Amino acid sequence: MQLVVGRIGRAHGIKGDVTVEVRTDEPELRLGPGAVLATDPAATGPLTIESGRVHSGRLLLHFEGVNDRTGAEALRNTLLIAEVDPQEVPEDPEEFYDHQLVDLDVVTVDGTQVGRIKEIAHLPGHDLLIVTTPDDREVMVPFVAEIVPEIDLAEQRAVIDPPPGLLAEPAEDDGENGAAGKTEDGGK
Repeated sequence: MQLVVGRIGRAHGIKGDVTVEVRTDEPELRLGPGAVLATDPAATGPLTIESGRVHSGRLLLHFEGVNDRTGAEALRNTLLIAEVDPQEVPEDPEEFYDHQLVDLDVVTVDGTQVGRIKEIAHLPGHDLLIVTTPDDREVMVPFVAEIVPEIDLAEQRAVIDPPPGLLAEPAEDDGENGAAGKTEDGGK
């Protein structure tokens, strides 16, 4: 199974280093020296990580054969893809790989069907479960214990306890109040 574990950003310096937007909870495992990664677009890979370091809070990687800024710039926006054994699971029972969560049914604590997990968005503060509802809406559910108290892989479902408004359908905009919240005198 293939997982996107990062996206190459800007070149850093003149020796071929690149910044990387990390898209994995295990960067030390997936993005460590010696890791061989497939790429999207495929024409740029596979890439082998020669070295890596953190600089000013950003991960910098150096790939074998990329030894100047021009080569590094050519890799910008390339997705880094790791091959992962589908049977592999994290050591912590409270952690999950994206592929374990995608396609799980989502139900509320009272059993109401919400939809299916389409993807996981990794944000700096916490992850979001992107859930597609039966009427093809997307709902973003913060993947925190207070809102997602149970992941049952055996039953292939995620149980959520949504706060008020999380699952509400978006309000219809009738177009008449395009400047909602402003007064006629410009909001003064």
